[in-house]
Amino acid sequence: MIYTITFNPALDYMVKVEGLNFGMVNRTSYEEVYAGGKGINVSIVLKNLETESRALGFIAGFTGNEIEKRVKEANVSTDFIKLSEGMSRINVKIKSDKETELNGNGPKISEKELDNLFEKLEGLKEDDFLVLAGSIPSSLPRNTYEVIMDRLRNRGINFVVDATGELLLNVIKYKPFLVKPNHHELSELFGVQISSEDEIIYYAKRLREMGAENVIISMAGDGAIFISSTGEVIKTAAPKGEVVNSVGAGDSMVAGFIAGYLKNRDLNEAFKMGIATGSASAFSKDLATKQKVDELLAQIN
Repeated sequence: MIYTITFNPALDYMVKVEGLNFGMVNRTSYEEVYAGGKGINVSIVLKNLETESRALGFIAGFTGNEIEKRVKEANVSTDFIKLSEGMSRINVKIKSDKETELNGNGPKISEKELDNLFEKLEGLKEDDFLVLAGSIPSSLPRNTYEVIMDRLRNRGINFVVDATGELLLNVIKYKPFLVKPNHHELSELFGVQISSEDEIIYYAKRLREMGAENVIISMAGDGAIFISSTGEVIKTAAPKGEVVNSVGAGDSMVAGFIAGYLKNRDLNEAFKMGIATGSASAFSKDLATKQKVDELLAQIN
């Protein structure tokens, strides 16, 4: 089974405004509401690819109820922890001449409620996947990822970590199955300015030497570079298409890689599936569908 954790899910309120004018009343030309959060995105895309998962995390208040309702409407299995206080956040994403985001803080998670999550994770079994994606809410200890991975170490669980900075560096020692920073995040991880593919490959290999089994470095429209657990280096150009929405593309790449890998345990095919799935979300208003992914797979060499 694949488990995803979204510590701070949100209702993403996406609006389009023709020519945003600050300090004035603006009228939207398009609006939509989604259940947001990196782990939730991964679970929804996995379901679209006919792969089952269970979405874990924390929800609160009427917004939390709506998040759970929408995730269940996507036919994703959920086991959220309902917090006793507060409300899940609403993130406003404004599409205009430039994209602008207003992200809420989210509710406070108590130590007891965090322990409840730890208890649920004790049910994971050998060969299960656990996706840890996104930032840690301010109400939780910064080492929460480390605590989770330390508690589950040596149990044959495949950790997938999509995080940045010290959050990622501090868990590499637990040998995650997959990490997926983009090329800008890779630069920040090592405190260097990366300006060539050779440098990307060098620092991606450093992540492998530090413990990561498989490393994908996404490069937006320039495709991605994959360093596999066998040491093989593969670069793939991005499929051709018009970018409609960048939200969730990275999460979709993670979902595609996992779904592709579980078909026949082939890492190269998993990488191709990841590229196609990430691009399918980028080229769509919503998250990737299987039909769109299958169309794009034919473009990938």
